[in-house]
Amino acid sequence: MIACANPLAQFHSDKSEIEQAIHRVLESGSYILGSELSGLEQEFAAYIGTTHAIGVANGTDALELALRSLDISTNDEVITVSHTAVATIAAIEAAGAVPVLVDVDPDFYTLDPKQLAEVLTPRTRAVIAVHLYGQAADLDEISAFCQKHNLILIEDASQAHGAKWRGQRLGSIGQVACFSCYPTKNLGALGDAGLITTSDTALALKIRMLREYGWRERYVSELVGRNSRLDEFQAAILRIKLRRLDENNGKRLLLASHYTKCLAGESLRLPGIREHAEHIFHLYVVKTDNRQSLMAHMKAQDIYPGVHYPMPVHLQPAYKGRLRTARSMTVTEKIAHQVLSLPLYPELSMAMADQVCAAIKGVK
Repeated sequence: MIACANPLAQFHSDKSEIEQAIHRVLESGSYILGSELSGLEQEFAAYIGTTHAIGVANGTDALELALRSLDISTNDEVITVSHTAVATIAAIEAAGAVPVLVDVDPDFYTLDPKQLAEVLTPRTRAVIAVHLYGQAADLDEISAFCQKHNLILIEDASQAHGAKWRGQRLGSIGQVACFSCYPTKNLGALGDAGLITTSDTALALKIRMLREYGWRERYVSELVGRNSRLDEFQAAILRIKLRRLDENNGKRLLLASHYTKCLAGESLRLPGIREHAEHIFHLYVVKTDNRQSLMAHMKAQDIYPGVHYPMPVHLQPAYKGRLRTARSMTVTEKIAHQVLSLPLYPELSMAMADQVCAAIKGVK
């Protein structure tokens, strides 16, 4: 079987070190907010290029706590995209704020800056730029808009661990950035995990307080916080994987290049790379008008691509009819029926990639 993603294969690659790390944590007697987490936070901040990194329970919590740390709450509006994981919108609502959704551009499927002015109101407080599939949204245009209108730029870099914009790591450009470390991510734990990065020391302190009941001093809640702590086991595992992140991203790039070369001339829209962006191919997403039959043909050969994402958030049952959107969501609504994520992970062999290509070429 060739899966779209395979975290088990990466566990096997790092098995000896991961088992040693787990044993080390077990023997330490310190399982929450210990030396593994502080080590990960320091190492990840240094890697991204920020002053601080804060470990939290998952990527959704990362976004919610980032918003709350910025005092974004009831009746405040946050602009983002509908072509994203539902977590982005769920986090905005969990913070008490109001999501406002815009379309994506037709080339890279990230936030279309041309629509920002259309949805801007006096209640708008922030823009969440989702760096999709492994590369940056148009940060020049989005940053300029935020600066002009005194808005906060938040990066959702959950699919972009290690990617760059104009040579700078994503996660170091907005006032605050959020990462999911779900097992299939480029930097994936063996369970749920999330990270927040910022170079604002006061903001970092507030996030640390919010992730543990609003405590600065234990058992004294200065803020209304909650429990969103990244445990020592996941932190220890992520420290191992962080050391190999650039190497594994390099393997993804080689596979992506192979796909692009192999599939040239096929009736697919292949991924584009935005100027000034360094793509790390969390996903290799093609566009096709023949998705269902192509998927069926691939599955018959034990190949399982993915779809990211099959339904825009604003059309999902829980959200349909109650979220404000830009007047036109044409690109988002169209590509939901066209995008297809080919199998891609560092342990995927070139021979397996060739099988994927052969299966695609077999569809007439």
